[in-house]
Amino acid sequence: MAVDVGQAITVKQANLRHLIRRQNVVGVGVGYKVTASGPTDEVAVVVNVARKLPKAQLAESDLIPPKINEVRTDVVETGVIRAFQGHRGRWRPTIPAGVSIGHIHVTAGTLGCLVRRGDEIFLLSNNHVLADVNAGQKGDPILQPGSYDGGTADDRVAVLDDYIPLDFGGEAPRCSIAGAVADTLNFLAELSGSTHRLQTYRQTPGINEVDAALARPLNPEAFTPDILEIGRPAGAREIGLGGAVKKSGRTTGYTEGRIIQIDVTTSVVYNGRTATFSGQLMADGMSAPGDSGSAVLDRDNYIVGLLYAGSSNTTLINPIQKVLQALNVEVVT
Repeated sequence: MAVDVGQAITVKQANLRHLIRRQNVVGVGVGYKVTASGPTDEVAVVVNVARKLPKAQLAESDLIPPKINEVRTDVVETGVIRAFQGHRGRWRPTIPAGVSIGHIHVTAGTLGCLVRRGDEIFLLSNNHVLADVNAGQKGDPILQPGSYDGGTADDRVAVLDDYIPLDFGGEAPRCSIAGAVADTLNFLAELSGSTHRLQTYRQTPGINEVDAALARPLNPEAFTPDILEIGRPAGAREIGLGGAVKKSGRTTGYTEGRIIQIDVTTSVVYNGRTATFSGQLMADGMSAPGDSGSAVLDRDNYIVGLLYAGSSNTTLINPIQKVLQALNVEVVT
């Protein structure tokens, strides 16, 4: 005779005190038994454990019997169950991706994922999150949470290591002759009483493909590849038009969307300066300020891009292959 849910609950309640005290057990409930071939329609007392262990590693008194009062049991590995913490909070001792992070002079952004270059592990996010829009210097403090979320110098978890400079279409000259000429003309102008000054610029292409930077963790063991509310990335790959995507970010947490445009060329405003990007992905409105740096994943948990900008109804994403190639890294899985 099949056991119904009410019977299973009665058996569970009667035996709860003895089950919950056993080594490795973190919870007990009632559910459908799961076998190697998948879920069944058989109701069981489900014993949740931090980790499934071989019987040889458990005392006989800690073993879960296959049946209790004719009700089948099922042992499910759930891991240690912890209270969820906000994306903007201070995460210790283990720091996942998808949470608040930032250069000490930046408000806050999002830690996208862990990446590897050889044997070294780095934190991946945006230039404007980790490198303060080209103003950062190698070795600058990186805080978790970011300063806007209460992070202080005591919350330093990494240092800026590398970034791809954002090109705004012009930069100060590297030519010493041009610089010397400008200095001489400015000196003469000052002697003549003129208030005008000459500043030389070198015209650059002004086209960007990525807004990306790396931070070197002070203690790599303090970071997990898992992305909050998503889990561990499976790797990196491309995505096409219409593809379903998801992300976990500092401001809006877990959200889902869809790629609505590909090969996008667009302008992006950074603190009053405008940069042009080409070859970008655009998703619908699945983000808000502070989500910058979030890894964007497909349904199978492959990272497809790095979120860096948006509007009230759009989200801009660097294709992940461009990011990985620019920084010479690969995703940690």
